Amino acid sequence: MPNKKGLMERLNTGVVIGDGGFVFALEKRGYVKAGPWTPEATVEYPEAVRGLHREFLRAGADVMQTFTFYASDDKLSNRGNESLAKHSGVAVNEAACRLAREVADEGDALVAGGVSQTPGYISGNSKAEVQAIVERQLQVFIKNKVDFMICEYYEHVEEAIWHLEVVKRLYKGPVVVTLCCGPEGDMHGKPIGECGVALAKAGADVVGINCHFDPFVTLEGLRLMKVALDAAGLKPHLCAQPLGYMTPDATAQGFIDLPEFPFALEPRILTRWEMQRYAREAYDLGVRYIGGCCGFEAYHVRAIAEELSAERGGARAAGSEKHDLWGGGLAQHTKPWVRARARKAYWEKLKPSTGRPHSASLSVPDQWGVTAGHELLKQKEAATTDAELKQLYNGRESAVKH
Repeated sequence: MPNKKGLMERLNTGVVIGDGGFVFALEKRGYVKAGPWTPEATVEYPEAVRGLHREFLRAGADVMQTFTFYASDDKLSNRGNESLAKHSGVAVNEAACRLAREVADEGDALVAGGVSQTPGYISGNSKAEVQAIVERQLQVFIKNKVDFMICEYYEHVEEAIWHLEVVKRLYKGPVVVTLCCGPEGDMHGKPIGECGVALAKAGADVVGINCHFDPFVTLEGLRLMKVALDAAGLKPHLCAQPLGYMTPDATAQGFIDLPEFPFALEPRILTRWEMQRYAREAYDLGVRYIGGCCGFEAYHVRAIAEELSAERGGARAAGSEKHDLWGGGLAQHTKPWVRARARKAYWEKLKPSTGRPHSASLSVPDQWGVTAGHELLKQKEAATTDAELKQLYNGRESAVKH
């Protein structure tokens, strides 16, 4: 579709809806391996990736983000991962660009190239080494003429700025930068407001938070970021792309510190109605790039699009064709008590149960408290050995002793 409006024009005049999470959605479908979470599916199972892009487009997403999360060369070869040797980083990223563009051009969506944190940074590699890894990946996005770049999923604002410097030097389009940090700040203890200011001063056009926390914790962090940005006289657009899971019990490390991560998070999934509340609260806060990350499925994106339909000129996504607002379709149900639920007042106030007798409402995070520079976080190409795993089984203190 020719003459599409660019990202900044869309943000300056309205709201942009991002897509959902790829690694968790495709892991559940059997196309991504939990653990490395790398996107070699772009080469091995392109139809699965293409299909998920189409689900998000049909749900109302304005952006097709390339499935290139953790697609840096060092991640594709980390801890026994053979994806780099089998396919090459260039091949994985090239395929992701083609798939995203193909689906984006089926509608009015933009293509965002994506880079994320690297094993090299948490292993203590130099700035030059980390930036060289990013530059290799970025060259593919430049060649494929993505519409804008997203630098996402950084636990440390320092690494985000290192990546941003490379992107600003070589890429001429808009750049979004999001941290996977919450109200407590980054993993080096830098306050989240100061993180946002640092990103804006380094040249990010859009700053925000993605992953690790639920929508409402994420918005709490963005409120703090916005206060600091306003105080500094900086006006970048704000972006929220949170989890599709509730995480009120998560600490600074986010959901990966919860004992249910990653295979027992389903009881925490937000309902579509909670997603509508998130969309409204984000918009009212001034966030204009509103999407999701891990746990976000197409129906969650559709909920955002439906909640913000008026702000989008009354637009209704194709995915809403079979979905009446606030359960209206239930008026056609055979059972009268279900027909009685065909209203906003019912779903807006519902408190879902887990269906599990005696299940806990909150968990106790692991809180190992290790971050970049710690010996336990140094990465390697060789696979993790059984002996190394056994050192971890008894918890942090046992692992540190070894």
